[in-house]
Amino acid sequence: MSSKRVDVAANAAAFIDKDDIHEPFHDEHLWAARMKRDAAARAVPEWEALRDLASQIKAHTLTHLDHYLELFEANATRHGAKVYWARDAAEHNQHVLDILSSRNINSVIKSKSMLQEECNMTAFLETRGITVTESDLGERIQQLDNQPPSHIVMPAIHKTAGDIAEIFAKAIGTDPNNADPQYLTEAMRQDARQRFLKAGAGMTGANFAIAETGSFVVCTNEGNADIGASVPPVHIASIGIEKLLPKVQDLGIFIRLLSRSALGTLATQYTSHFTGPRNGGELHIILTDNGRSKRLGLPDFWHSLKCIRCGACMNTCPVYRRSGGLAYGATYSGPIGIILDPTFDESKYSELPYHSTLCGSCTEVCPVKIDISDQILKWRKVMAEKKYLPISRRLAFGAAGKVFEHPGLFHGAETAASAAMKITPHFLLYNRSLNPWGRHRELPHFAKQTFREWYLQYKQPDKEPSPKEL
Repeated sequence: MSSKRVDVAANAAAFIDKDDIHEPFHDEHLWAARMKRDAAARAVPEWEALRDLASQIKAHTLTHLDHYLELFEANATRHGAKVYWARDAAEHNQHVLDILSSRNINSVIKSKSMLQEECNMTAFLETRGITVTESDLGERIQQLDNQPPSHIVMPAIHKTAGDIAEIFAKAIGTDPNNADPQYLTEAMRQDARQRFLKAGAGMTGANFAIAETGSFVVCTNEGNADIGASVPPVHIASIGIEKLLPKVQDLGIFIRLLSRSALGTLATQYTSHFTGPRNGGELHIILTDNGRSKRLGLPDFWHSLKCIRCGACMNTCPVYRRSGGLAYGATYSGPIGIILDPTFDESKYSELPYHSTLCGSCTEVCPVKIDISDQILKWRKVMAEKKYLPISRRLAFGAAGKVFEHPGLFHGAETAASAAMKITPHFLLYNRSLNPWGRHRELPHFAKQTFREWYLQYKQPDKEPSPKEL
């Protein structure tokens, strides 16, 4: 059953209108990440070749996914891991619960995993008496504030240090007036350390899974995934089936692209490889579909499965930078969220494809060359054809389509609109329901002459307009 439709415009307005600090702060920091990404890319002469190769490897893997999944399972099992298959979020969460319950584990420490977010795993476990603690600093901030991550790589990027000081003061007793990042980080490190030692299991996701070895790779900057996988006796890894790579030699290409695209750094601080359980420990791997097979069968949208979750498209998107990630009301936000989220629930996320300027910057920075902006446009077509648009917008677009189809109607509408603008009362023209666009800006005045009229007047090569006429 579909949930209530996300009002992304209202959510974005709430973030922008919150104050004069958060939206400019968010925009500035994400644009800085984009600039660092550009500098890192320019320093690699073969950058475009790497993007081409990565895209081709992903396309090959996804079109032979059954073979590589079975190969991964066989090799992971050979190294002592236990592999589970989950068709959807419910099966994924049940596997996790069964593993924990059978070992009487009631406390879990986990690192950042978008798949586990997608499955709403934490809420599922906590309602069954299992304590789940996020170990990634950004994810922990969001967990304490009862919010989902707002960015794939930087989950709490929409918060200021002052916001975090208030949250930590309530949760772990720090000084609410001390917003020094080092002080706050150290306080959380000391709090998390005790939770690592008490946890019965550590959970991770995976950035990449290697079919030929049955290994998987986790990339972090805090080392939290490593300690979570090393201290508790049980390690559970949730891996989306699209994370497969055929060979170890493929991995180097993606490692070079991932962190440079995300934050402009050469590599993440930790790039950890897991092959089988450690001595005396257990390793459980849950290969999860949750709609990916269905997406793989969508001719216009299967390319989205190439995504390596770097967040570069989010950092460059002018709409995302100003509206904040929580505006999307989904696990995935930004341009990649716009093309992923409707595959989970078309009705709920039917407004997302319109939360874009279609400038194409997301496509330009994607390290695996996903045609993001093209897919956004195609999702608009899907939403229109399935009548997910509000009736007022459908009528408006229908009328506009008729006008654009007939030049006579178009030129008549130009003339009528120009005349109507001069006599329409201001309160009606800027009505909040009829014209939300005008809440924050004035409509431009119509030019005295249309471009077509100007062109017809001056199309003769020997007739140039004077500066005054321009």
